[in-house]
Amino acid sequence: MQLVVARIGRAHGIKGEVTVEVRTDEPELRLGPGAVLTTDPASAGPLTIETGRVHSGRLLLRFEGVRDRNAAEALRNTLLIADVDPAELPEEPDEYYDHQLMDLDVVLADGTEIGRITEITHLPSQDLFIVERPDGSEVMIPFVEQIVTEIDLEQQRAVIDPPPGLIDDSEAVIDSSSDDDDGSDAGTAAGRDAEDAG
Repeated sequence: MQLVVARIGRAHGIKGEVTVEVRTDEPELRLGPGAVLTTDPASAGPLTIETGRVHSGRLLLRFEGVRDRNAAEALRNTLLIADVDPAELPEEPDEYYDHQLMDLDVVLADGTEIGRITEITHLPSQDLFIVERPDGSEVMIPFVEQIVTEIDLEQQRAVIDPPPGLIDDSEAVIDSSSDDDDGSDAGTAAGRDAEDAG
Protein backbone atom coordinates (compact mmCIF):
# COMPACT_ATOMS: atom_id res chain seq x y z
CA MET A 1 0.00 0.00 0.00
CA GLN A 2 1.22 3.49 -0.77
CA LEU A 3 1.11 6.45 1.62
CA VAL A 4 1.96 10.09 0.94
CA VAL A 5 4.68 10.94 3.48
CA ALA A 6 5.75 14.44 2.37
CA ARG A 7 5.40 17.20 -0.19
CA ILE A 8 8.50 18.92 -1.55
CA GLY A 9 8.60 22.67 -0.99
CA ARG A 10 11.03 25.30 -2.22
CA ALA A 11 14.72 24.84 -2.84
CA HIS A 12 17.06 25.69 0.03
CA GLY A 13 20.47 27.08 -0.82
CA ILE A 14 22.37 26.25 -4.00
CA LYS A 15 23.44 22.64 -3.43
CA GLY A 16 20.18 20.81 -4.17
CA GLU A 17 18.49 20.76 -0.78
CA VAL A 18 14.71 21.17 -0.56
CA THR A 19 12.30 21.93 2.25
CA VAL A 20 9.59 19.35 2.77
CA GLU A 21 6.12 19.46 4.29
CA VAL A 22 6.08 16.30 6.39
CA ARG A 23 2.88 14.24 6.21
CA THR A 24 3.87 11.33 8.39
CA ASP A 25 4.18 10.88 12.15
CA GLU A 26 7.33 8.85 11.55
CA PRO A 27 9.65 11.03 9.44
CA GLU A 28 12.76 9.37 10.87
CA LEU A 29 11.48 6.04 9.50
CA ARG A 30 9.97 7.17 6.19
CA LEU A 31 12.33 10.03 5.27
CA GLY A 32 15.72 8.77 6.42
CA PRO A 33 18.87 8.57 4.28
CA GLY A 34 18.67 5.68 1.84
CA ALA A 35 14.87 5.68 1.62
CA VAL A 36 13.61 5.24 -1.95
CA LEU A 37 10.31 7.00 -2.59
CA THR A 38 7.99 7.01 -5.54
CA THR A 39 6.54 10.34 -6.60
CA ASP A 40 3.45 12.09 -7.88
CA PRO A 41 3.96 13.03 -10.66
CA ALA A 42 5.65 9.71 -11.35
CA SER A 43 8.02 11.35 -13.87
CA ALA A 44 9.88 13.09 -11.01
CA GLY A 45 10.98 9.85 -9.37
CA PRO A 46 11.74 7.53 -7.91
CA LEU A 47 13.88 9.62 -5.54
CA THR A 48 16.49 8.31 -3.11
CA ILE A 49 17.14 10.40 -0.02
CA GLU A 50 20.85 11.15 0.37
CA THR A 51 20.82 13.39 3.44
CA GLY A 52 18.31 14.96 5.79
CA ARG A 53 18.59 17.62 8.49
CA VAL A 54 16.41 20.01 10.44
CA HIS A 55 17.01 23.73 9.89
CA SER A 56 14.93 26.41 11.67
CA GLY A 57 12.25 23.84 12.45
CA ARG A 58 11.96 22.62 8.85
CA LEU A 59 13.15 19.30 7.47
CA LEU A 60 15.60 19.67 4.60
CA LEU A 61 16.33 16.77 2.25
CA ARG A 62 18.85 16.22 -0.49
CA PHE A 63 18.21 13.54 -3.10
CA GLU A 64 20.75 11.51 -5.03
CA GLY A 65 21.45 13.15 -8.38
CA VAL A 66 19.97 16.54 -7.38
CA ARG A 67 23.00 18.81 -7.14
CA ASP A 68 21.90 22.40 -7.72
CA ARG A 69 19.13 24.85 -6.98
CA ASN A 70 17.50 24.53 -10.41
CA ALA A 71 17.17 20.75 -10.12
CA ALA A 72 15.80 21.14 -6.59
CA GLU A 73 13.29 23.80 -7.63
CA ALA A 74 12.05 21.53 -10.44
CA LEU A 75 10.84 19.10 -7.76
CA ARG A 76 8.66 21.67 -6.01
CA ASN A 77 5.15 20.42 -5.06
CA THR A 78 6.09 16.80 -5.84
CA LEU A 79 4.47 14.32 -3.45
CA LEU A 80 6.75 11.70 -1.88
CA ILE A 81 5.13 8.27 -1.53
CA ALA A 82 6.30 5.33 0.58
CA ASP A 83 5.33 1.70 0.17
CA VAL A 84 3.90 0.48 3.48
CA ASP A 85 2.71 -2.96 4.57
CA PRO A 86 -1.09 -2.61 5.09
CA ALA A 87 -0.79 -4.62 8.31
CA GLU A 88 1.84 -2.28 9.74
CA LEU A 89 0.70 -0.09 12.64
CA PRO A 90 2.24 3.09 14.11
CA GLU A 91 4.48 2.61 17.14
CA GLU A 92 2.26 4.68 19.45
CA PRO A 93 -1.14 3.14 20.34
CA ASP A 94 -2.98 6.46 19.93
CA GLU A 95 -1.55 7.18 16.46
CA TYR A 96 -3.11 6.13 13.17
CA TYR A 97 -2.21 6.06 9.53
CA ASP A 98 -4.50 7.98 7.19
CA HIS A 99 -5.68 4.78 5.50
CA GLN A 100 -6.94 3.45 8.85
CA LEU A 101 -9.11 6.54 9.39
CA MET A 102 -10.53 6.95 5.89
CA ASP A 103 -14.21 5.99 5.56
CA LEU A 104 -14.76 5.70 9.31
CA ASP A 105 -18.30 6.62 10.41
CA VAL A 106 -18.31 9.75 12.58
CA VAL A 107 -20.85 9.64 15.40
CA LEU A 108 -21.69 11.48 18.60
CA ALA A 109 -21.39 9.67 21.96
CA ASP A 110 -25.13 8.88 21.84
CA GLY A 111 -24.74 7.22 18.42
CA THR A 112 -26.11 10.11 16.34
CA GLU A 113 -24.61 9.82 12.86
CA ILE A 114 -22.63 12.83 11.66
CA GLY A 115 -21.11 11.47 8.47
CA ARG A 116 -18.10 9.65 7.03
CA ILE A 117 -14.43 10.65 6.86
CA THR A 118 -13.59 11.23 3.19
CA GLU A 119 -10.30 13.11 3.54
CA ILE A 120 -7.65 13.98 6.11
CA THR A 121 -5.92 17.34 5.83
CA HIS A 122 -2.60 17.85 7.60
CA LEU A 123 -2.12 21.41 8.80
CA PRO A 124 0.94 22.68 10.72
CA SER A 125 -1.06 23.05 13.95
CA GLN A 126 -3.31 19.98 13.72
CA ASP A 127 -4.96 17.48 11.41
CA LEU A 128 -8.52 17.87 10.16
CA PHE A 129 -11.06 15.22 9.26
CA ILE A 130 -13.12 16.21 6.22
CA VAL A 131 -16.47 14.57 6.95
CA GLU A 132 -19.20 14.14 4.35
CA ARG A 133 -22.65 14.54 5.87
CA PRO A 134 -25.60 12.37 4.75
CA ASP A 135 -26.96 15.38 2.80
CA GLY A 136 -23.71 15.68 0.82
CA SER A 137 -22.37 18.72 2.66
CA GLU A 138 -18.97 18.67 4.36
CA VAL A 139 -17.85 19.56 7.86
CA MET A 140 -14.28 19.84 9.18
CA ILE A 141 -13.48 18.14 12.48
CA PRO A 142 -10.14 18.94 14.17
CA PHE A 143 -8.41 15.66 15.07
CA VAL A 144 -7.66 16.60 18.69
CA GLU A 145 -8.44 14.48 21.74
CA GLN A 146 -10.83 17.09 23.21
CA ILE A 147 -13.12 16.64 20.18
CA VAL A 148 -12.35 13.16 18.82
CA THR A 149 -12.84 11.14 21.98
CA GLU A 150 -12.52 7.63 20.53
CA ILE A 151 -11.27 5.85 17.44
CA ASP A 152 -12.76 2.36 17.23
CA LEU A 153 -11.23 0.53 14.28
CA GLU A 154 -13.14 -2.68 15.00
CA GLN A 155 -16.48 -0.85 14.81
CA GLN A 156 -15.12 1.40 12.04
CA ARG A 157 -16.17 4.61 13.77
CA ALA A 158 -14.84 7.81 15.28
CA VAL A 159 -16.73 9.19 18.28
CA ILE A 160 -16.73 12.95 18.66
CA ASP A 161 -17.77 15.49 21.31
CA PRO A 162 -17.97 18.70 19.24
CA PRO A 163 -18.11 22.18 20.76
CA PRO A 164 -21.23 24.26 20.00
CA GLY A 165 -21.29 25.44 16.39
CA LEU A 166 -18.80 22.96 14.97
CA ILE A 167 -21.47 20.67 13.52
CA ASP A 168 -24.57 22.87 13.62
CA ASP A 169 -24.14 26.57 12.78
CA SER A 170 -27.35 27.39 14.64
CA GLU A 171 -25.55 26.48 17.88
CA ALA A 172 -22.64 28.83 17.21
CA VAL A 173 -21.92 31.57 19.71
CA ILE A 174 -22.70 34.84 17.95
CA ASP A 175 -20.17 37.64 18.29
CA SER A 176 -22.23 40.80 18.76
CA SER A 177 -19.24 43.16 18.85
CA SER A 178 -20.15 44.47 15.40
CA ASP A 179 -23.61 45.39 14.17
CA ASP A 180 -22.95 44.18 10.64
CA ASP A 181 -21.37 40.88 11.73
CA ASP A 182 -24.04 38.21 11.88
CA GLY A 183 -21.60 35.68 13.35
CA SER A 184 -22.65 33.03 10.86
CA ASP A 185 -19.13 31.69 10.62
CA ALA A 186 -18.40 31.72 14.34
CA GLY A 187 -17.20 28.49 15.83
CA THR A 188 -16.21 26.83 12.58
CA ALA A 189 -12.95 24.97 12.17
CA ALA A 190 -9.79 26.38 10.67
CA GLY A 191 -9.76 26.92 6.90
CA ARG A 192 -9.20 23.86 4.80
CA ASP A 193 -5.76 23.50 3.29
CA ALA A 194 -6.04 23.53 -0.47
CA GLU A 195 -3.27 20.99 -0.82
CA ASP A 196 -4.12 17.34 -1.26
CA ALA A 197 -3.59 15.49 1.99
CA GLY A 198 -2.98 12.23 0.22
